[in-house]
Order: sequence, then C-alpha cells, then structure tokens
Amino acid sequence: MAKEVVKKIKLQIEAGKATPAPPVGTVLGPAGINLQEFCTKFNEASREKMGDVVPCEITIYDDRSFDFVLKTPPAAFLLKKAAGIAKAGSKGANEIVATISKEDLKKIAETKLPDLNAYDVDAAMEIIAGTARNMGIAVKGYNDAELQEQAAEAKREEAERAKRESQLAELEAEAQEMAEATSMEIPEENEAEETAE
Repeated sequence: MAKEVVKKIKLQIEAGKATPAPPVGTVLGPAGINLQEFCTKFNEASREKMGDVVPCEITIYDDRSFDFVLKTPPAAFLLKKAAGIAKAGSKGANEIVATISKEDLKKIAETKLPDLNAYDVDAAMEIIAGTARNMGIAVKGYNDAELQEQAAEAKREEAERAKRESQLAELEAEAQEMAEATSMEIPEENEAEETAE
C-alpha cells in the first residue's frame, strides 16, 4: 500500500549546513519527523553545493517518514554571487548597482534551466535577465541599448524629483512666512479690542 502524503514543506537552507536548530527545527519539528536524520541526509546530498542557498521540497508521509528533492539555488542568489554584491538595488531597474557579463548570465540560465518554465537556454537567459533587471544588475553585451535608455530615464526622473523638491521647499518657505506674518497681526487686533473696551 502506498504511503499517504500528509504535508509538503519548502525550505531554503545553506548547502551542507542544516542543523536541528531554527529555522529547520522550527518548521520541521511540528511535522514530527526525525530532525537529525533530515539534517544528515540534506547535508550529504548538498555537500557539493557548499556556500549556496539550496531550496528543498520535503514530502512528509503519514508514518512520519519523508523524502526531499533539492532544487537549484534561487536566481537572485546566483545573480548576487556573480555580481559580487550582498544586496540588490532598492530602486529596481532605475538603479544599477552591479554589472555581470553575458557569460555569467548564460551560466546562471544553464544552472536554473531545470526549474524554469523554459525549453532552451536562450529562453532561460531572458527570464534571468528580467530578474537581474529588477534587482538593478546590468548584463554587459546583452541589453546595452535598453540599459542606456533606462539610465537616461532614471536621470530624467531624478531631475524632475529635484525640481519638485525645490518647488515644495519654496512653497513651504512661503507658507512659513505667511504663518509668521499672520501670527504677528493677531496680537495687534487683540490689543485694539482691549483698548476699545
């Protein structure tokens, strides 16, 4: 008789470094599986990917046994590793924080191909290039014209933002002057009322 699947859990763990401590223990503990057994099997299976973050899909059965499948590292992780940065750009495509080569892009696309909705490396490169663009990572020799256009657009946006900020500062200064002028006039009126009484 086939075992019944009770739960499926997805985790991202650094290769070869799974321990029963959190976050692994926190997520898998309530599922009732043997944490030490899982950590040992995961560390053995992911040993050759040391240093990478490896997504893992764990299937838990009704008798508390489990199976797991290792996936390829997340595209964002691979892109940051290739670009040599710790963090992606906060403004997305409007802020280029790093540049990678077309060869780097192809390597990442080949690595990710089994987990992507793509039939060939070219289609995978398109997907990974889109992820890179959203992270603020430029791909040299792949989308140069588009990057120049984005840089020009970002400069225009920056100039407009600076113009709006200076207009806002002028308006605030005018409002402040008006407020000060109004507060000086009020006491004079009150004094006039007091003398009339």
